[in-house]
Amino acid sequence: MANNPQNYLIAGNDEHGVNPPTAGKRTPMMPYIDRVIYENEFNYAAKNAFLADCLRIGFRILDVKPNRQDLSISNRVTIVNRAGANALVTFAYNAFGDGTTFNDANGLEGYYSPLNIRPQQSQNFAEIVYQNILEAVDVRGRGVKPLDVGMLSNVNCIACLMECGFMTNFREARLMLDPDWTGDIGRAACRGVCEYFDVNYITREQDSFPILRLNSTGKYVRYLQFLLKIDGYAVGQVDGVFGPNTQNAVRAFQQATGLSPDGIVGRLTWYKLNNLTPSARTLRLGDYGTEVKYLQQKLYSKLYNVGSIDGIFGRQTEQAVKEFQAENGLVVDGIVGKNTWAKILDPDVYRPNLT
Repeated sequence: MANNPQNYLIAGNDEHGVNPPTAGKRTPMMPYIDRVIYENEFNYAAKNAFLADCLRIGFRILDVKPNRQDLSISNRVTIVNRAGANALVTFAYNAFGDGTTFNDANGLEGYYSPLNIRPQQSQNFAEIVYQNILEAVDVRGRGVKPLDVGMLSNVNCIACLMECGFMTNFREARLMLDPDWTGDIGRAACRGVCEYFDVNYITREQDSFPILRLNSTGKYVRYLQFLLKIDGYAVGQVDGVFGPNTQNAVRAFQQATGLSPDGIVGRLTWYKLNNLTPSARTLRLGDYGTEVKYLQQKLYSKLYNVGSIDGIFGRQTEQAVKEFQAENGLVVDGIVGKNTWAKILDPDVYRPNLT
């Protein structure tokens, strides 16, 4: 019989920060969009996808560093140990060379510490999480290795660190902004946690999301609250209680995504929240919502400058779509239909490195 996920407190940690950016932790200058990508942009998104999935499964969670500022390792270790976490997963991104130019170093590396209070269990845990990520995304495996760093050595629980790619590899650098890459990695890590603790894992596609309304409680409310919170909605505490703050946040989300703002989370609201099939909708100038935001994220990760990633299909997003269509043999009409979606969803279609 599988274990109850409520018995485990799972901690998620994202390395470094963006407010202000941690020195040196960024890609070389990215062509076309003329900016660097900071490591924490990936780390934070992957951690959030991981913690959200852990909530959906029913684990208790600890967000070690919910703010975007960097935080010392000693402070983060203290947070984990005071909370009594059962496991810690840290998300990071690697680099090779001087950091100013792209090179061929690539792949996923997993780490554990032989100095951890449970070294063998941490190694086993790292290998399971690593293997699940390796199976979820198209990345070369570089193995699981020992590493003596504070976030692995000094916490009083099993712990692993995943370096999910190389910022100095052009392909893996641009993927740092791809919502599918970050989401797949985070959810794969959750699947690894489930495997280690013998907890049943089901995908979002298999899940039966209940109708939620004022005074609902439970794991799906926590999952809902966390999704809304990381999207910028004021839900208050992620406590599993559907109170007035959560209701107001749901209404604001519904309003922003073209749904009737009734504050009830039914099939259509879950559909928008989980955004499982964004390509089912044809998008054009003037549209708005979660599918538009996803489109903007995908185009930006392919190095087309959409302007603000705000879920509003404005002129700059339309121009980016037209540039994408022109460069990929599509009808240049600025409308994202079946053929344009197919190209956008193709992982091998993106602007080349100019250097």
